[in-house]
Amino acid sequence: MQMAVVNLNPGQTVYCEAGKFLFKTTNVTMETRLSGPPGGGQQQGGGSGGSGMGGMLRQAMGTAMQVGQRALAGESLAFQYFTSQGGEGTVGFAGVLPGEMRALELNGTRAWFAEKDAFVAAESTVQFGIAFQGGRSGMSGGEGFVLEKFTGQGTVIIAGAGNFIDLNPADFGGRIEVDTGCLVAFEEGVQYGVQRIGGLNRQGLMNAVFGGEGLSLATLEGNGRVILQSLTIESLANALKKAQGGDKQGPTGGMFSTHAG
Repeated sequence: MQMAVVNLNPGQTVYCEAGKFLFKTTNVTMETRLSGPPGGGQQQGGGSGGSGMGGMLRQAMGTAMQVGQRALAGESLAFQYFTSQGGEGTVGFAGVLPGEMRALELNGTRAWFAEKDAFVAAESTVQFGIAFQGGRSGMSGGEGFVLEKFTGQGTVIIAGAGNFIDLNPADFGGRIEVDTGCLVAFEEGVQYGVQRIGGLNRQGLMNAVFGGEGLSLATLEGNGRVILQSLTIESLANALKKAQGGDKQGPTGGMFSTHAG
């Protein structure tokens, strides 16, 4: 299981999801807040400058909206902020599953999208948001109907399970199809969708019942970077249950498998 060790310049701030902090040097301050980093989008109002009771109300409403979005994405309700004071500082972070981590560099031109709970930490110049994929594709995709969205400039660190592989759909005829639980992140410009495996015929039912993939696959089209993981949370949970004598996958797998827990 990997960890990220971040070196901060004097006055530099990085934030993480609560629960993914490991260690810090003593000159790094830690603050827990419900609000996202400055410039994070919805809490910024138009022209009045946000003074007085009206400004306080708008800020409170913006914070409540951000908290609600993070709850939908399966993230913690608060962020932890770390700022180096009086010199360089060091902070360590980690994910929650055995696997890899990636440092994504945002230059302000392309956003990144990630699965729920992939976010670990980011510079304060990176904004955390939510992308709604729509009820049909998202609800059948196995990863919920929302994705995490990162915009701005700077570094964002994500984590997943197992080993990572980087692909570009443009190198494979413009489209790839993957297990919905294997998708970690993809660049803006790549279109994400969900399709049924086969038709409502004999082979389609065989794929769904015995193939281990259920009824749907995620589709990724376009030209951009895609990160996949070799291990899914469900397969890890099922393997642990099986080792304890309670195999939740069942003899057929596929659509008849049950989620551990």
